[in-house]
Amino acid sequence: MDKQDIFKQVAQVEEQLGELYLEIGALKKKIIVLIEENKNLTIENHHLRERINQEFANDYNKSNNSKKTEIPMGEGYDNLARLYQEGFHVCNVNYGSLRTEGDCLLCLNFLRLRDSDQASD
Repeated sequence: MDKQDIFKQVAQVEEQLGELYLEIGALKKKIIVLIEENKNLTIENHHLRERINQEFANDYNKSNNSKKTEIPMGEGYDNLARLYQEGFHVCNVNYGSLRTEGDCLLCLNFLRLRDSDQASD
């Protein structure tokens, strides 16, 4: 190999590195946009979940208030209702496991029974 060929190869490698740097810069910009979008969607998702939980609680309270006078529930009942709203079973069959198929009739019945027990106290 003569010096001219070596110089051409070095120039070619240098050009390829420049192109790679440009590609890396473009990828970094895309990653930044995706990270920002992901963060915004995560925040929006969190707010929507809070709103859904609040609406569920409001609907639940409205349906209970129409049936009977308001009776203060215990902290344990509130915790179970909150766990159920967050998607976990509170029934004795599947307690603590994630609800993957919508509402559980056993859990709803348990919460309703606890509700009526509180009413009779």
